[in-house]
Amino acid sequence: MMKKKKRKFVPEVMTSFREKSLVKTPSVIREASGIRIYNRRIKSFLFSTDVATITYSDADAILAVYPQSPHPSIIEAITTVASQPVIAGVGGGMTSGMRSSFVAQFAEARGVSGVVVNSPTPIDTIALLKKNIDCPIIVTVSSFYEDVPGKIKAGADILNVAFGPKTPELVGYLRKKYPKFPIIATGGPNDETILEAIRAGANAISWKPPTNAEVFAVKMKQYRSDSRQDFLDTHDGMTLYEYEAQKDK
Repeated sequence: MMKKKKRKFVPEVMTSFREKSLVKTPSVIREASGIRIYNRRIKSFLFSTDVATITYSDADAILAVYPQSPHPSIIEAITTVASQPVIAGVGGGMTSGMRSSFVAQFAEARGVSGVVVNSPTPIDTIALLKKNIDCPIIVTVSSFYEDVPGKIKAGADILNVAFGPKTPELVGYLRKKYPKFPIIATGGPNDETILEAIRAGANAISWKPPTNAEVFAVKMKQYRSDSRQDFLDTHDGMTLYEYEAQKDK
């Protein structure tokens, strides 16, 4: 019988303000094998371009992709605040060709650990990036009908699978075809969907954090509750209306 490996003691250091604001990635992501990029093992990618969320995230890396055309100023802002490696979006939909190449070269100059292109990216653009930059190229795959072999041949180093609820199915298909090729996959809404992607063969998970509006909603609810309780504690358990009614007597 195999002896269970004893877990090593890991000291932890945290500051009070950061602990209260930390955006924690789901612990189940640690079940993934990870992908080594520049000898750094990465399991969790935070899917966000919000600088506050990025600053307070515990993710291993940042996947900075957004629906608008990629812009150097956005890459500069994200690389300025991120303490983790950044994978920067450089096009694929509205932007391709030389424009993607120029943005990718700027991103590399800003110290990103890789660039990512969207699923419509032409194979010629991937080949152009491979020629002009010296960092990993992550290619997004969003259906079964894409020319994945052509994109890998052109220079894709990592596949980023994003197929909604069917992501684990597509990951499993690609894993059978490419047993050793690195795969990132979207994790979905909960621990179970994350585990499905990992079991299907994803090496790392991209995780979408709650929005600022959602975080604020929780905090404001607590602030309102605390404010009411403070009033009750200092006014003999009376609400504001009860206290004012008593004053008017």
